[in-house]
Amino acid sequence: MIVFRNVSISYPLPGGQRRPVFENLSFEIQRGEHVYLIGPTGSGKTTLMRLIYMDLLPESGYCQVGDYRSDRIKPAEIPYLRRTLGVVFQDFQLLPDRNVYENVAFALYVTGKRGAEVKTRVLQALTLVGLSHKRRRYPHELSGGEQQRVVIARAIVNDPWILLADEPTGNLDPRVADEIMELLLNLHRQGMTLLMATHDYRLVKKYPARTLAILNGQLVEVDPRTL
Repeated sequence: MIVFRNVSISYPLPGGQRRPVFENLSFEIQRGEHVYLIGPTGSGKTTLMRLIYMDLLPESGYCQVGDYRSDRIKPAEIPYLRRTLGVVFQDFQLLPDRNVYENVAFALYVTGKRGAEVKTRVLQALTLVGLSHKRRRYPHELSGGEQQRVVIARAIVNDPWILLADEPTGNLDPRVADEIMELLLNLHRQGMTLLMATHDYRLVKKYPARTLAILNGQLVEVDPRTL
């Protein structure tokens, strides 16, 4: 479960003032839910994601993700929190000098895993996203949709309970975007919590789920059919 209680956060401005992003924001996401996060550019979608994996901490209030609370977590515990999460970025962030297998394996190496366990997990993740046959290819040899599948494999290889997808289809054409959406929904059906930030209202309407819109620093639940 993800819980935000009275969360406020702001960013510094050049003149010394601060621009509020959220003020007294409260909401919950239950384990196993599929939730869309929508809102205009600059509304705070990425900031909210960063608060969940505690790359940012609230100025007041708290975020709770599973057993971890932002107002109680120690710096040494943050890597353990992040092992329970998978993050999919819009711009892929793949390592260009490593092949598909090595890019996915990297997420396991940084947690200290080695040997046969790495091979088994990587091949399982690549099979889930339909890319085991391209494990020796490099990112520049893949299409945009294939690169995003590698990113998803890397995000799920540690078997996270929640998948955070920040504009995962933003750089893809509609046909490929649908393929990536079907893949994400298949992972959700297997029990993974899915929180997806998106500008693509077409996808939200085609694959409706609970939809939260950021408006003036607050979250408002909206009917996806009205978008």
